[in-house]
Amino acid sequence: MARTDPAPPAEQIADSDVRIAVVAARFHRGIADALLDGALTRLAESGVTADRVDVHWIPGAFETPSAAQALAVTGRYDAIMALGAVIRGETAHFEYVCDAAAHGLMRVSLDTGVPCAFGILTCDTMAQAIARAGGVKGNKGDEAADAAVAMINLLASARASGPGAVDRS
Repeated sequence: MARTDPAPPAEQIADSDVRIAVVAARFHRGIADALLDGALTRLAESGVTADRVDVHWIPGAFETPSAAQALAVTGRYDAIMALGAVIRGETAHFEYVCDAAAHGLMRVSLDTGVPCAFGILTCDTMAQAIARAGGVKGNKGDEAADAAVAMINLLASARASGPGAVDRS
């Protein structure tokens, strides 16, 4: 569902020493470039400088979980953002790719403790993808950046609180 209200102000990163990896799918490269631009702009608004973000180009959305896993286990990154687009065609291939990407990224997050933000568009048409990559429906790249920053801050707060502590803020 597309956001119907204006985007809120960017959440500020609590620790400027974070590192974020982006895995960006080359399939539908123009869409991925637009999502990446939105994500990098939003990260900068959140206080994450460009030198703290590593961009890794991969073949397509299907490869995002394995790329995210490889990067997560290095211990170098506080979050991973997956960006790209899958556009429905005439076969069931769309469902397989979308399902594999979504479930795979969630598994990487749960298995490694490194949050993976889902910035992969799953659209019926190219027009829908364009509308969501900086067009009339906004830029889902900036929403992925918001998710990454929010999860980095949440996990840092939870770790600082220690085992059994409850932070009700």
